[in-house]
Amino acid sequence: MQIQPENHTQTYLPDKTDLAILRLLMQDASLPYTEIGAKVFVSPGTVHFRMKKMEEAGLVKGSSLLLDPTKFGYDLVVFVGVYLEHGSAYKEVVAEFEKIPEITEAHYITGNYSVFMKIICRNTQHLRQILNDRVQGIPGVQRTETFVSLEESINRSILPG
Repeated sequence: MQIQPENHTQTYLPDKTDLAILRLLMQDASLPYTEIGAKVFVSPGTVHFRMKKMEEAGLVKGSSLLLDPTKFGYDLVVFVGVYLEHGSAYKEVVAEFEKIPEITEAHYITGNYSVFMKIICRNTQHLRQILNDRVQGIPGVQRTETFVSLEESINRSILPG
């Protein structure tokens, strides 16, 4: 019999200072803690400590570098609804989707599709190649429906309060 260790972690609830720190970082993630601390009237060490606590609690999921795909020749953004032959194939299909770098998001959803995903590609020929040669060849994928994005109007994270 294997004994599981007790979970001693407590839920961390962000306060007004935490939310102010997060708002500043959402506007400009490159702000140094010294500048953030000055704006919210705490020390840089306090900002660091609070960020570490929020990361440990799962409120903040690391950090990332946001690239402009158009600068790399990827000018086409599409959304693809995927019909699966059987819902039970979801995990295996998504594991195959993860191998396709042009798929930047995949969501298991309700409604007509089983999966809704975002693909960024160079052009329509590249899209055709991804869909025909890779996505639609995955066992469990029945068919797809594609929507071309003409413009991204909103792209943001949500912060309560």
